[in-house]
Amino acid sequence: MKPGSNWTTTVVLMLGTLYFALAASTIAQIQTETSTTAGRTTMQVQMERGEVVLVDGNDLVVKMEDGTIRHFPNVSESAKVTVDGKQLGIHDLKPGMKLTRATINSSTPQTVTTVQTVTGKVWHVAPPKSVILTLQDGTNQSFKIPNGQKFTIDGQQVDAFGLRKGMVVTATKIVEVPEIVVSQSKYVSGTMPTPPQAPPADVPLLIAKEEPTPAPSAVATAAAPQKTLPKTASQLPLVGLLGFLLISASLGVKLLRLTLGH
Repeated sequence: MKPGSNWTTTVVLMLGTLYFALAASTIAQIQTETSTTAGRTTMQVQMERGEVVLVDGNDLVVKMEDGTIRHFPNVSESAKVTVDGKQLGIHDLKPGMKLTRATINSSTPQTVTTVQTVTGKVWHVAPPKSVILTLQDGTNQSFKIPNGQKFTIDGQQVDAFGLRKGMVVTATKIVEVPEIVVSQSKYVSGTMPTPPQAPPADVPLLIAKEEPTPAPSAVATAAAPQKTLPKTASQLPLVGLLGFLLISASLGVKLLRLTLGH
């Protein structure tokens, strides 16, 4: 039998694993309802710790907790590290900072249920493989019938051999597709480098102090101490010396007069 000019693309009609390959002109003849049921979400947390060794532009080198060295090239400008409640970028990181990265992997099982219903009048049937239905817009659509497919005719379930031309058929496809939605989140926090520790209280502190250099005058004065007579010294030798000098002066004057008198 040759199809008429109003025939459209062949469509597969299935139940359970039912599949409709409908042409665009027949989309309006199929009612589709989709619902999603989510299960319980499970999470896995992975912790990584390390110390910043080098920051060069957008390149980051970190010494991990196990001693390995990891290089993070081209760190994004949008990447942030939470340190003391502040958001720091790659250029704010300093050697010695401690970093902790928490990677949270979330898995949520869900079931997507799709219910599609098509209604049409039997135009031709070739049991048990196919049936041609005239849809509400007057076009004919060919459907492949899967094994065990049942049709609702006047409220009763019949197979492909029970179909007759002119019967109004409603077929329903219910597909449940289980899937797992996986998401990943990363959070990086850090602490500033640890300041140097003060020595224990029972260890004495030694502070070097530079003594000022004395002025030259002070040095000279200190180097030449004043000479003083002993408290036991006598003034008699000095008095005798003065008497001797006076006698000598008197004799000199007399001698000078005698010379001038002659």
